[in-house]
Amino acid sequence: MQINMIKNKYKNKFLLLFSLTVMFNYTTNIYSEIITLKECNNIKDGFIKNEYILDLEKSIMTRNYIYDDKTYKKYRNTDLSAKKKNTIERFIYQEEDLILTDKIGYPQFYTQLLFERDNPIIKIKTVINNEEATSKISKCKKVINYSKDS
Repeated sequence: MQINMIKNKYKNKFLLLFSLTVMFNYTTNIYSEIITLKECNNIKDGFIKNEYILDLEKSIMTRNYIYDDKTYKKYRNTDLSAKKKNTIERFIYQEEDLILTDKIGYPQFYTQLLFERDNPIIKIKTVINNEEATSKISKCKKVINYSKDS
């Protein structure tokens, strides 16, 4: 009887350890995706460099840009903090097939950028007192998807 109790004890420990190992292996699998949009032409501004990097695992959009001289002078005339070369980071989230940046200016008035997978067009969504409008602001020449399963 004592021997059976000892065997059951070891079986239970083995099953627990095996279950934890299986669960740990499943939770360590990480799928990450990064979407890069390069050479983006803006409708109203000129850029030497304008790119967007969407890191879906970290939920961060990074925008790297360098204004051309004409655009830089236009913004510098009204805003002394304007920089010719800059990097901006924004929180992003997914809603169905869209990738959206965090809302800026919320609650009565806000804007946010809209991205679609494999689509070179970047849109801006503007909401004023619950009235919504979406317009195209940029078209990119290259859309590159990086997927990593580890």
